[in-house]
Amino acid sequence: MKTLPTLIFLALICFLHHSSAAGPLGPELVSAEPCCPDFNRRLIPKSKVKHVAMTSNSCKTTAIVVTTVCDKKSCLDPDWPFAKKLLVEFEKATDNNKSLSAPFNTTKCDEPKKQQ
Repeated sequence: MKTLPTLIFLALICFLHHSSAAGPLGPELVSAEPCCPDFNRRLIPKSKVKHVAMTSNSCKTTAIVVTTVCDKKSCLDPDWPFAKKLLVEFEKATDNNKSLSAPFNTTKCDEPKKQQ
């Protein structure tokens, strides 16, 4: 009698494992930084940058994720010199005191809030 529930449980585990391309847990559940399906080369002014980080190693596409003061995320080409320099400068600016220093995050979001 206990064999049937055990088989159903094992079948469910196998189904969940095979239905996820990343394994039992998706990368977005493991990593604080999102994965990027692709990336671009859009210039983002430093004064609008709130956070810069690399995507997780579990992501298929490696990219530099930039979060703006308006909480918009952009995925930048990690081989692009502008993006590399932005990441290095952001890490240096936050390395010592864990809070942002100029020229990062010095402007407010210009976009009006959406009314709900």
